[in-house]
Amino acid sequence: MERQKAEAVIEAILFTMGDSVEIDKLAAVIEENVKTTKKILEEMKEKYEQEDRGISLIELDGSVQLCTKNELYEYLIKIAKVPKKLTLTDTLLETLSIVAYKQPVTRLEIERVRGVSCDHAVNRLIEYDLIKEVGRLDAPGRPLLFGTTEQFLRSFGLKSLEELPELNPVQVEEFKHQAEEEVQLQLDI
Repeated sequence: MERQKAEAVIEAILFTMGDSVEIDKLAAVIEENVKTTKKILEEMKEKYEQEDRGISLIELDGSVQLCTKNELYEYLIKIAKVPKKLTLTDTLLETLSIVAYKQPVTRLEIERVRGVSCDHAVNRLIEYDLIKEVGRLDAPGRPLLFGTTEQFLRSFGLKSLEELPELNPVQVEEFKHQAEEEVQLQLDI
């Protein structure tokens, strides 16, 4: 397939899907190898930037997505409803952090780390599309396993989970101490 046609096909697929698409699937559609497809995607991304277009390409863990440029967001909200703003409380952030660093993880494992029930937090994070069910643990009761989503990566500006910051032992101990204090507050109520 000629280069211009390949770009048009990729652009049409990404526009229509509205979500991320795996690079290897795009390569199969345009009948190219992954390396060549990545080069085409990089050229498309550069072209969008050079021409100061309203769209850009972002890469998310082996997938790409066509997105509106961040700096044009203010214009979008003039025409669209104001999107629901995610409010992440300390409890939600703690739970999300546990899932991000320990995934795949069960509710019970999250509760062991936090020291308190996590049902509400897990349900809210699923509702916000920051975590999802990723399978079941091969153990009695076959508990659900949770992991982060592509929306999590987008929301925190990460290309992959490898970009998560390293936790140092002092931070881990501080998190444990905070969880213990939260348990004590729950018991005092």
